[in-house]
Amino acid sequence: MKINIKVKDKVVTATLLDSKTTQDFISLLPLTLTLEDYAKTEKISYLSRKLSTEDAPPGSDPAFGDIAYYAPWGNLAMYYGDSGYANGLIILGKIDGGIEAFNVPGSVKVTIELVERK
Repeated sequence: MKINIKVKDKVVTATLLDSKTTQDFISLLPLTLTLEDYAKTEKISYLSRKLSTEDAPPGSDPAFGDIAYYAPWGNLAMYYGDSGYANGLIILGKIDGGIEAFNVPGSVKVTIELVERK
């Protein structure tokens, strides 16, 4: 599954993994969020409700470009830098290119929309 992430005048695409957490995230789309900088490695925003963590791994080690859900806090995270393993972190997908759009100071307003279902 593909999503578009509109950041200012750019559209960044991402490919989502097939999981119960991702399916629950898709049910929230379209979504407009303000992503705040966290630890100079990711942009985060709290979702309107917590997502399903059924069948999710106990944690993950996110990579550059990953989109993840941090279950303990109920937030979405988009990684533009390197971060270590975190318990409760569930990878939802990966940004296909243009991740530098998130490596800017302060907050970024984004709109996330589903493009297609495979």
